[in-house]
Amino acid sequence: MAVVFQDYSRSLFPWLTVEKNVALPLRDRGLPRAEIRHRVQESLEMVGLAHAAGLHPWQLSGGMQQRVAIARGLAVRPEVLIMDEPFVSVDAQTRASLEDLLLKVWAETGTTVLFVTHDIDEAVYLSDRVVVLSQGPSVVVADLPVTLDRPRDQIATKQTPLFGELREYVYSLVMASQRRTSLSGEPS
Repeated sequence: MAVVFQDYSRSLFPWLTVEKNVALPLRDRGLPRAEIRHRVQESLEMVGLAHAAGLHPWQLSGGMQQRVAIARGLAVRPEVLIMDEPFVSVDAQTRASLEDLLLKVWAETGTTVLFVTHDIDEAVYLSDRVVVLSQGPSVVVADLPVTLDRPRDQIATKQTPLFGELREYVYSLVMASQRRTSLSGEPS
């Protein structure tokens, strides 16, 4: 298992190069140097950052820093990659680019991704399955299959009737859960 956190700037070590940030969990696992080099290179290529291996995080844009964090997660070759609101701190264009990158990486690796988000469009666009949780205490409100065609496209996919129906349904579940929470007096 590997985790990509929402605050990429706090999950990367500014004094280490991109290459060394990605290699860190591999060194902790005691892998041979040649294997570490191979996995770091492979992961950086996968996220389009092979050219930035010798740079430090502070020399990169926010979107590039988050791609380093994704590469680090992928380098360990996890069965499950947990992503905790990883795109919340980037602008809309970078977010769309990172969403498409994630879909590409998922198609190439087949890694199971548990993606946490409060963005309904993002949840529907990225997922094969959306699990809607109540506000608090967290209870599964719904577990919905997402049967949108692949490959997905930021414009074409989001214009399909099915995308709109899924988005509206998830939104209605979230709003109903919020109303129940506020009526019951439980904290939200």
